[in-house]
Amino acid sequence: MTITVCTLAHGRETHLANLVKGLNHSTRPPGELVISVMQESRYDLPATSFPVRQVVLGNSGICLAEARNRAAAQAKGDLLVFLDVDCIPAPRLVEDYVAASAFNDGVFMGEVGYLPKGATDRGIDFERFESLAVKHSERAGPPSGMVGQCGDYRCFWSLNFALPARTFYEIGGFDPRYVGYGGEDTDFGRTLVSKDIPLWWARGAKAYHQYHKHHMPPVHHLDSVVQNAGIFAEKWGEPTMQHWLRAFRLMGLIEPDGHGGWTKLKEPDRADLAMTRQQEDRPYASSALVLEALEDQARRGKEASRAPAITLA
Repeated sequence: MTITVCTLAHGRETHLANLVKGLNHSTRPPGELVISVMQESRYDLPATSFPVRQVVLGNSGICLAEARNRAAAQAKGDLLVFLDVDCIPAPRLVEDYVAASAFNDGVFMGEVGYLPKGATDRGIDFERFESLAVKHSERAGPPSGMVGQCGDYRCFWSLNFALPARTFYEIGGFDPRYVGYGGEDTDFGRTLVSKDIPLWWARGAKAYHQYHKHHMPPVHHLDSVVQNAGIFAEKWGEPTMQHWLRAFRLMGLIEPDGHGGWTKLKEPDRADLAMTRQQEDRPYASSALVLEALEDQARRGKEASRAPAITLA
């Protein structure tokens, strides 16, 4: 079996270099690395024992879904491993995916450990990464065996996953109508359901997520989340990204339009960005924590409005 690792990048030179360095430690090196370069210039990358092909897409505004499809189209491997540019693959990542796919058919999602700020300052040190990395509180833990079936397509996440190349082509890749942030991963998972393709959690196949500032819920991508939620609802007849949309509504950014969609009321302000911004002492941002705080605010507001007025004699 030949393996192609696929990623895509715009900027993020240090993150991409660390991904390549991580692959250089692989117990089973990939047959190749294919990078969809979403800028005009190629990257200057560390030397490797395997071929690295950079597919320059330029600054033409190609979306993430299409960039992943372009990388897969150039891949020569039987097994495709997709990693986001901010991931450092553990030494056994490729080997674990090969083992999982040898005994099971479908799509596999590996483990992810989130690194705090400064974790990569000393270079690639997997013992240090493992001691510092934490699991995302909103993601399921690894299965007890080699794989465990994931029963909810909404859990699919393109950060770190693998599948046979033939399965990717059967699915039709990612839907390029999802431009910007949000929706394309859930759509991919929903497509798996429609084609009866199993979705698995894989034990191991671990990637370490490199720290970078982020917002959750992604208020900085408000427009594309709202637009892509509409595309998903029209395509599948059911909603998606409801937790984000609920948070946006509680922030006063959107309201229902009366036809199953949403109307934008205003741009996110400093308070919205401050509430959703990843704190430097945390390795990841949490939508659940922000939504919990917003729901609490809304509940206290309702209680205050129902409180009887106090009349002073």
